[in-house]
Amino acid sequence: WRQLMAGTKENLETAFAGESQAFQKYTNFADRADNDGFPNVAKLFRTAAQAERIHAGGHLAALDGVGSTADNLQSAIDGETYEYTEMYPPMLEQAKADKHAALRMFALAVKAEEVHAQLYKKALEAVQQGNDLTETEFYLCPVCGHIEFGTPPDKCPICGVPAGQFALV
Repeated sequence: WRQLMAGTKENLETAFAGESQAFQKYTNFADRADNDGFPNVAKLFRTAAQAERIHAGGHLAALDGVGSTADNLQSAIDGETYEYTEMYPPMLEQAKADKHAALRMFALAVKAEEVHAQLYKKALEAVQQGNDLTETEFYLCPVCGHIEFGTPPDKCPICGVPAGQFALV
């Protein structure tokens, strides 16, 4: 009933969230299908994931959710800052109290989100001066999501993964 009574903006926000989650879910399902030896099922999941991404992008556009690069960077800074200062800390504490396996990823994410916010701030400073980032190589830790400019560290400062496992994006 709540959905029927919601306005278009709220419906768009709900649809954007749902389609975004479906994209992530289907992408992960595809990885599992590949690992289980079903490459064509994996292709179906990846194709459907891209369809969901298209839907999410349309909903975000209808919400006027994409602005200038500077505005988008500020939005990213705000989102990442919220995650590491307000969202993840109580989740981490709850997972500790519950002795839940979510504790590991919450602990990694809270640290990685802070790094993301700092990198976005660096990018925003460059854009505000009319410049692009000078870094051309971006490395991603496959375990915790830490991002490193230039070259990967000897080991991830958040989770300890060796440099050789970082992915050049």
